[in-house]
Amino acid sequence: MFFKPLPWEYGIRNLFRRPARSLLTLSGLTVVIALVLVIVGFVRGLEKTLEVSGNDNTAIVFALGMGENLEYSSIPMRSNELVAASYSGIKQREGTKYISPELYLGTQVGVPSNNSDEPKETMGLVRGVTRTVQLVRSNVELENGRWPRTNEVMVGKLAATKLGVKASDLEIGKSIQLEGRSWKISGDFSSAGSAFESEIWCRLDDLQQAMKRQDLSILALTIAPDGDFADLDLFCKQRLDLELQAMKENRYYQLLQRDYAPFRWLAWLVVALVAGAGLFAGLNTMYSAVVGRVAEIAMLRTIGFGRRAIALSLVQEALTLAISASLLASLVAIMLINGIAVRFTMGAFALEIDSVSILIGCAVGFLLGIVGSLPPAIKAFRIQIVDGLRTT
Repeated sequence: MFFKPLPWEYGIRNLFRRPARSLLTLSGLTVVIALVLVIVGFVRGLEKTLEVSGNDNTAIVFALGMGENLEYSSIPMRSNELVAASYSGIKQREGTKYISPELYLGTQVGVPSNNSDEPKETMGLVRGVTRTVQLVRSNVELENGRWPRTNEVMVGKLAATKLGVKASDLEIGKSIQLEGRSWKISGDFSSAGSAFESEIWCRLDDLQQAMKRQDLSILALTIAPDGDFADLDLFCKQRLDLELQAMKENRYYQLLQRDYAPFRWLAWLVVALVAGAGLFAGLNTMYSAVVGRVAEIAMLRTIGFGRRAIALSLVQEALTLAISASLLASLVAIMLINGIAVRFTMGAFALEIDSVSILIGCAVGFLLGIVGSLPPAIKAFRIQIVDGLRTT
């Protein structure tokens, strides 16, 4: 049987014949898809932060039995010299080995506010380092100011988000309270979106003195091209007196991703719930559109257009709105949502509205347009021509 569809422009004109309803539907779909993009951006931002934080050529040595809790790790200070002397696979240049002793912990940080005399106490991540950290953490770049000297710190670009304060409270030249001492901010740094951007860095000896500790949390070292990680792992297992374990840094962050898997599954569940809510809203709108156009549909069938042609026209209208809403929501997400920093247990990270996020958002919009229009279209199939013509 010959299939005669309605003209393409007919469905488009119908949208402008009912501007208020079309605008409300477009707005609702845009909000739904924008919410989907926010949640997907959250998941993608978390995954990206953990992916770029680890380096396959970097190994970390920390206390045995700590799992992924490096802030609770404690190893002897002499571990630095012992590992450097015993493991020959460390990369070196002009006699300087790429090994970084670090003291890493979570502690209360007081941030003075312009609106209050009392500093705001909040939990922050602090890392005591030496200048060799620049060799191992090659993705860390000083953006402004200088590297910290005595009683000075430099802050990551997301440290303010982690602390829950304004970025202006951590400007260069201002001070923070840490372990009962005042520390001047000497600079700020970035780290290609890694977890280090949530931290506050200072000199290792200063932090040890302030904490009254002479131990380390971890050793981070760069493995030479001809080095073998297995040798480092064997050294840690043989030195039972030190109670050390070694792990590739990228493996460590892979384990963190596994630990955060429930959060990602919860986020995808929220995406499904939001999409479901948008679907029901779209169904309600499309059903209203069909009920209000019974006479029009009956007249179309009278002049020779079949049920499939009318159903296709309804699907076309819904898809036009859904695709327009997807493009509008994507534009809003890229301009207003992308890069927004959020706090999390691991520190802070930026929402990532990348190509994958846009693809998922547009796919959800396309699905809403198809699925949301099919039940009303089926309803249109069942309308009798005589009954439709009698409708006023």
